[in-house]
Amino acid sequence: MDEKLIKNARKPEGEYGEKMIERMNKSHESLAQWGVSHLDIGSSDIILDIGCGGGINVQRFSNMAPEGKIYGLDYSEVSVEKSKELNKDIIEKGQVEIDQGSVSELPYDDETFDLVTGFETVYFWPDFINDLKEVKRVLKKGGSIFICNEASGSNEDKELMEDHINLLGMKVFTEDELGDSLIEAGFNEVLTFTKESNDKLTHKDTDWLCAIARK
Repeated sequence: MDEKLIKNARKPEGEYGEKMIERMNKSHESLAQWGVSHLDIGSSDIILDIGCGGGINVQRFSNMAPEGKIYGLDYSEVSVEKSKELNKDIIEKGQVEIDQGSVSELPYDDETFDLVTGFETVYFWPDFINDLKEVKRVLKKGGSIFICNEASGSNEDKELMEDHINLLGMKVFTEDELGDSLIEAGFNEVLTFTKESNDKLTHKDTDWLCAIARK
């Protein structure tokens, strides 16, 4: 893949950023469907998707929680624009809000959300434990964090993704590392799931990994 395109996986910008967002919306669909299958979402839940990218998961959650409200957050201006375009109708109805900002300083009040999600984004969080604590701050008591990654951090995955890891400065978490980090940040009832992937769109045989934990 073009190096300029790969660099936009971290923070999409300009024309290459738009291309990367389009690619991610397609290539991550199977991962997202598998991940979401582990969630029990109520029709009136208030949900935040961090690193919302092109907004496809925001749209998905708006269908799953039609009486709730869905927020998308991304620090990329291009991602925010694309997410707003995709969700224009439901934004106008007041069911969705898209914001630009950082996971390290979430622009939301304490105990706002029933669920906070991160699809293919925690690799890039600048201060993982403190960023998890910031997520915990905005979750309601009893609310959940959900993390979904295309790679499980196994040696095989790291070898397969070596070019991406080096170019992007990614941190790819193992199942144990992810679970331990959630506990260190103060979460409880941590559950992790893995699945061997043979996704034809991604052309990768990585092990998918997701984690759910409760405040």
